[in-house]
Amino acid sequence: MMASKRRGTIYIGVTSDLASRDWEHWSRANPKSFTARTNARYLVWYEEHEIMTDAIQREKSLKRWYRDWKIELIEKTNPQWHPINPDTGEFMYDGDWS
Repeated sequence: MMASKRRGTIYIGVTSDLASRDWEHWSRANPKSFTARTNARYLVWYEEHEIMTDAIQREKSLKRWYRDWKIELIEKTNPQWHPINPDTGEFMYDGDWS
């Protein structure tokens, strides 16, 4: 999940290359995309799947969730909504969004 800020706009997507996809969102490679228009460029939550069809099914499921459920899912592991380094999975401090 990408976010514009803490509890801001949330984007859910699926990819086979998280680091490259993160960079595309961060750099606004497609200026007309949803993430570019809403500034949802911070990776705040992700999960890995061995099989792409499982990842796609999970993405579709998460997109149907209520916003509050998505926020709860993010805050279970990332309560401050710190950006996550897609290569290491570690939090990157980017200031306090509260």
